[in-house]
Amino acid sequence: MRIAVNTRILLAGKLEGVGKFTHEVLQRLVVQHPEHEFYFFFDRPYDKQFIYAPNVKPVVIYPPARHPFLFYLWFEIMLPRILRQLKPDVFFSPDNFTTLRTTVPRVTVIHDLAYQHFPEEKRYFDRRYYQKFIPRFAAASRLILTVSEFSRKDILKSFNLPPDKVKVAPCGVSDFFKPTPFAQQIDIRQKYCAGEMYFVFVGALQPRKNLVNLFKAFDAFKNLTRSEVNLVIVGRKAWKAGSIVKAYQAMTHKTEVVFTGRVSDAEVRQLYGGALALVFASVFEGFGLPIIEAQKCDCPVITSNTSSMPEVAADSALLVDPHSPDAICQALVQLYHYPERRDYYIRRGRENCRRYTWQQTTNLVYQGLQEAGVKSKKSFD
Repeated sequence: MRIAVNTRILLAGKLEGVGKFTHEVLQRLVVQHPEHEFYFFFDRPYDKQFIYAPNVKPVVIYPPARHPFLFYLWFEIMLPRILRQLKPDVFFSPDNFTTLRTTVPRVTVIHDLAYQHFPEEKRYFDRRYYQKFIPRFAAASRLILTVSEFSRKDILKSFNLPPDKVKVAPCGVSDFFKPTPFAQQIDIRQKYCAGEMYFVFVGALQPRKNLVNLFKAFDAFKNLTRSEVNLVIVGRKAWKAGSIVKAYQAMTHKTEVVFTGRVSDAEVRQLYGGALALVFASVFEGFGLPIIEAQKCDCPVITSNTSSMPEVAADSALLVDPHSPDAICQALVQLYHYPERRDYYIRRGRENCRRYTWQQTTNLVYQGLQEAGVKSKKSFD
């Protein structure tokens, strides 16, 4: 069978949540299904690492689509032409978008509706594009996949879709993530924090990640404990990060906050492994991949009691009200002062992250492709 895939999100060294989902699923899918032809649609010259097997045929479709006007040109004009030429059996798009101008059955992954709940975090034209087209993409798709039951219910409610049209294919956690040997923990602490212990946050620096309240909580933690503990912030600065910068500048203990920017996955793994805890008190997540990545590295997790995070973490993390700096502070104090609490959440985290594998995700995606138009009866082992 012919399976066409939107792979424009596969950018070397820049894989975040959606990119990781795409990479982890596709590398398994194409290798485990050599009987199918896969056409990968890139919007710029591609990195050969993403051509995972001989049954992948890369196609570059210009122009690079990184702006709403170019989204429209790429998805509604250029892409349909290629689909008409190739006549695939199904079109898989894992980055929230698809095309309206084709009769090819479409399977679309809508990771979350953050644009709807936090419209102020999108640039004006991006916001307008999302608001106009995401509901239409959902209606036009044969099947929608999403990454949590929370997001599934949100999509069903927002777009008034039949329940069987939206299914969950949760994220997984790679075996790349693993505990950090003690000597490397010492090295990573020395590199970023002059040897001091630290809490870590991993994610794009944008308002809904709730760094403003994290900074307030960390200041309160420092005032209470008088400790030398640092806070390490890992991730790129995203759109509308001004409030985060302002909150940082207002901190009493800002000299003990370390911004790493974007770092390699190997560095992220070590930063998880050397931390007192991951503090991921986001206001809204479709899944929250750092939760299970940290747990795979034996890093206890503090996360929010909102949106998908209680579902993903279950009872394996310390849940807090993200709107309460005091609640976040008390969680920091608890995991700093009581090693037995850290040990408890490390053990629970090990059990929890076993629920999430990229192989399971791949199986569910393949089932969706079969339902939407792939006729092969072969399934994953």
